[in-house]
Amino acid sequence: MLQLKLQPQFKNNMFIIKHKKVFVTISVVLVLLSLGAVIFSGLKMGIDFKGGSLTEIEYKTSRPEQSVVEKDVKSLALGEMVIQPMGTMGYSIKTREINETERASLMTSLGNDATEKSFTSIGPSVGAELVRKSIISFILVALGIIFWISFSFRKVSKPVSSWKYGLIAIVTLIHDIMIPVGAFAILSSIYGTEIDTLFVVAVLTILGLSVSDTIVVFDRIRENIRVGHFKTFEETVGKSLEQVYTRSIATSSTVIIALLALVFFGPASTKVFAMMLTAGMFFGTYSSIFLASPLLVIVKNMQKKN
Repeated sequence: MLQLKLQPQFKNNMFIIKHKKVFVTISVVLVLLSLGAVIFSGLKMGIDFKGGSLTEIEYKTSRPEQSVVEKDVKSLALGEMVIQPMGTMGYSIKTREINETERASLMTSLGNDATEKSFTSIGPSVGAELVRKSIISFILVALGIIFWISFSFRKVSKPVSSWKYGLIAIVTLIHDIMIPVGAFAILSSIYGTEIDTLFVVAVLTILGLSVSDTIVVFDRIRENIRVGHFKTFEETVGKSLEQVYTRSIATSSTVIIALLALVFFGPASTKVFAMMLTAGMFFGTYSSIFLASPLLVIVKNMQKKN
């Protein structure tokens, strides 16, 4: 009786494995589109990385049109600048690095109704150091994930070697990061959104959240291989997905709901951060179910052919 109850459920979850090439193709297309967006639209570096000054202002009575503010500031010859609305009464003004005299001239040009909320100035050398440290952080995290998964799965050598679990986890991480970054590139070209330190924090957070979801699926596959209740590796992966996909989707959905609240109701300064995390959580959940597991089966089948 137990076998009869499990059989229909098991067949439903073999749908992902049966159509593995379709799901992998979807992921490849999304990554390529995101890569194209980054190449052709580019990513605008904020003052955290290229250096410069950020002045946040707020108007006491009414906020003038952005074009009016741009006209007032252009006469100061501060070079290329980015002026963006902030909240309901303010603007953020990003310029090259300015001194105290230029800072005072900037506030004077904006009129008596404008008050300075904050001022930040970062030199180019500091920005270059941040870029270097960010790249090193990504590389170290990726290597750490491969070594940790290889060690954790060291007793699972058949039919897929333990280090290949780590490699597949890295592939899914690239997928989970590349798609939100591609979306950010589009936002950057349309709205002038720039990369700042919060962007780096968001990417590193996505790395952690994504790999934890993938590990849950891999761990279940490892346990089912150890128990050995299923005849083929494909059946083992399909059954493992059946056991964990509800939990993964439910957990991710609750986090996404909280992040969406931050996107729509949170402060402007964290909006991009929340949007990046939302996209990362969504595609991280997708990849752990529809990409990582099918890739394991594909790798195993490639080994058989060789």
